[in-house]
Amino acid sequence: MAKISPKKRHTIRKSKQSKIFAALREEIGESAEAYTGKSIEMVETTGETTVFLVDRHPVIMEMGEIVFPTLRGAVERPFPEKNITVDAGAIAFMAKGADVMRPGIVKISPDVKKDHPVLIIEERYGKPLAVGIALYDAEEMELCETGKVIKTIHHVGDDLWNMEI
Repeated sequence: MAKISPKKRHTIRKSKQSKIFAALREEIGESAEAYTGKSIEMVETTGETTVFLVDRHPVIMEMGEIVFPTLRGAVERPFPEKNITVDAGAIAFMAKGADVMRPGIVKISPDVKKDHPVLIIEERYGKPLAVGIALYDAEEMELCETGKVIKTIHHVGDDLWNMEI
């Protein structure tokens, strides 16, 4: 991800809120209800990412057509859908933004779809490490033995994580 910083910040209309939450519901189902709040603001950035603040917390991001919780959102408001669990050996690599390789995965949520976002969590404490795009459906990923299976788009310590709003 290129260096990003906030450009504009403004409250969004109800119609835009409806579209964002419909897209989020499409990705994570009924867990999207946890991401509603009294005030919703949109923060345009210098990068490709738009961040949505729910009650002043950066919990939703939009990258192109993808609407998904940010890592901060996943930490504050956990959800069980679209999760990939990695072993302890993968944590150091994930913290540097590495893509996920099949040998490091210990559990795959059955609702993972190719070209859709997934939350990557660590095995021991269940904490979110990154958000990525699945390169395979869950069934295909289970059959893989080697190679890259998830392209990381947001990780702990990246510009989006560190962005001051």
